[in-house]
Amino acid sequence: MSSKLENLTRCLSEKFADDIVRLIDAAGEVTLEVRSENYLAVAESLRDDPELAFEQLVDLTGVDYSVHALADSFSGRFAVVSHLLSIRHNVRLRLRTFAEDSDFPMVASLCAVWPSANWFEREAFDLFGVMFMGHPDLRRILTDYGFVGHPFRKDFPVSGFVEMRYDQDLGRVIYQPVSIEPRENTPRIVREDSYGDVGHG
Repeated sequence: MSSKLENLTRCLSEKFADDIVRLIDAAGEVTLEVRSENYLAVAESLRDDPELAFEQLVDLTGVDYSVHALADSFSGRFAVVSHLLSIRHNVRLRLRTFAEDSDFPMVASLCAVWPSANWFEREAFDLFGVMFMGHPDLRRILTDYGFVGHPFRKDFPVSGFVEMRYDQDLGRVIYQPVSIEPRENTPRIVREDSYGDVGHG
């Protein structure tokens, strides 16, 4: 681990000792995991503390850990992961928190801390169904207005619930239940009967 990441890990351990759920250093990256009730306060400190100075939120997304190999070791199903950049110290940090309620995932909005979180949080709401408390305009951003469900959830069917098509008789676009038969997405491999019989003449 580089001295820069060692200093970051030490600094995070000292400043957030009571808030840390996990502090992971792997593959040259540091992940700070905090409880959802401390998420907003930790984010503000990460931005405002001169020793940290994470001025920029580069990305934010939702994650559904329901079928993850280590799902049992996590504190919930849905997490929000933010990627932060300190230009002053030339270092990056991943900030993660889990929503307490998997049936209605909700965490604080970071829009007041980093305004760039606005559309990222709308995307996480649209695709994963994570609600962001305090968001100024939380509505769908990628799916249609009448879309039902959240397509990046692991239990969302690949074919969706409804399909859209143009109806010639009505002269407009209509929505109807999906008419695609569910199928396995594993490709079928067809080989000759003698495949692999090398040298068995």
